[in-house]
Amino acid sequence: MFPESVVPIADRTIGRGAAAAMLWALALGIPASVSAADVAPAALPAHLPAWFSLVPPLAAIVIALLFRSVVPALMAGIWIGAWGLAGLTPVGAWQALLATVETFLLEALSDRDHQSVIVFSLLIAGMVGIVSRNGGMQGVVQKIRRHAGSPRRAQLATSALGIGIFFDDYANTMIVGNAMRPLTDAARVSREKLAYLVDSTAAPIASVAFVTTWIGYEVGLMEDAIRKLGLDESAYMMLLRSIPYSFYPWLALAFLLMVVFSGRDFGAMRRAEVRARETGRVSAEGPAPVSVSETALDPVASQPQRAFNALIPVLVLIVSVIGGLWATGEGETFNEIMGTADSYKALLWGSTLSVVAAVGLSLGQRLLTLDETVEALVDGMKRLLYGMIILALSWALAGVTERLDTAGYLVSLLQESLPVAVLPALVFLIAAATSFATGTSWGTMGILMPLVLPLSWNMTLGGSADPYAVL
Repeated sequence: MFPESVVPIADRTIGRGAAAAMLWALALGIPASVSAADVAPAALPAHLPAWFSLVPPLAAIVIALLFRSVVPALMAGIWIGAWGLAGLTPVGAWQALLATVETFLLEALSDRDHQSVIVFSLLIAGMVGIVSRNGGMQGVVQKIRRHAGSPRRAQLATSALGIGIFFDDYANTMIVGNAMRPLTDAARVSREKLAYLVDSTAAPIASVAFVTTWIGYEVGLMEDAIRKLGLDESAYMMLLRSIPYSFYPWLALAFLLMVVFSGRDFGAMRRAEVRARETGRVSAEGPAPVSVSETALDPVASQPQRAFNALIPVLVLIVSVIGGLWATGEGETFNEIMGTADSYKALLWGSTLSVVAAVGLSLGQRLLTLDETVEALVDGMKRLLYGMIILALSWALAGVTERLDTAGYLVSLLQESLPVAVLPALVFLIAAATSFATGTSWGTMGILMPLVLPLSWNMTLGGSADPYAVL
């Protein structure tokens, strides 16, 4: 059972009463004193088993593994948690279903910091859409392609371009893969090797560069955990300080460069490279792989492709974010200023000004019409819609687990039995299995971060006699 220091779950509410929800309840014959938005009814068991707090996140993980789809898994986790709070009754199941969206999802989206994350992530994606459509990205590609002739140089050029387009993994994959395919084909580099080079630069560099759509997503998840732990800490600065410890991305990039420079390949990759060099067949025999077209962001064919049209907006983004952090921070030392800075405001300023720069360059040189510029902006944002849905559902699930005190109960189970040194490896293995099964890094972070961050804090820096004290 939950300790007395924790507010009893029966005394907590999932939301505030709403007239619409009460009408639903009356229509279904549910007592008028119980609404779908206020699911802390008298029917709630007086002592909800403490172990139930683990059920929602575990259900989300299991469903994601089984069905390889994150959105239904997160929705199910939210609903199960809300059902537990509503009493685990048939009526409570219906109330929890309504509360999943009407209460938890709306609460997640109504938070100002959450709104900031969504807005600056969409703006960065929109900027990527514009600089892709106005030919700026293709101009960067053309500059790099001039120096790639041999197989090794073609691989180095692909890797360099993958690292250079750091601010969005989707844009990275789309641009680098399509742009470098003719070059690597001519150099007799296998398509398998090209896929490896693209994939091993896109996500790793997006997760460690300090202004990316990934960073915005992760800041949103971390901010929730920091707030619930009562820490006076900037989520953005905490994330920046964690980058040197992002061992997997750094090792993935290092291993890629080792493979390219050494020319050594192993197993199936070696067989693919031997086939491409000796026969000229860059793709394996069999059905042609499915190709997804992203023509909406292809550059306008009739317009010049100038690299500075991409480099200037990116430079504006970086300089504006740094300037925003400096302008909003207080103190005498660099660490004090950065630690007290308003990272959300700085990221919003930077993303807004980068879009303004991209729009200005496109219209000023008459590369795009106003309608084409707006269309490119929206098309860029569309590619991030799925990620934003996952993020919103992750926030909602975090709200459920907070009310169930999942982190506190998990700490009480593991604090004595699990050595702290084992925790990073355990989390890595769980995250790797979840990511492999679902195929989405964002979904993996959305499921695990709200649970792992409080757990790691309580087991290390926040350790105290009462594991619930900081929650």
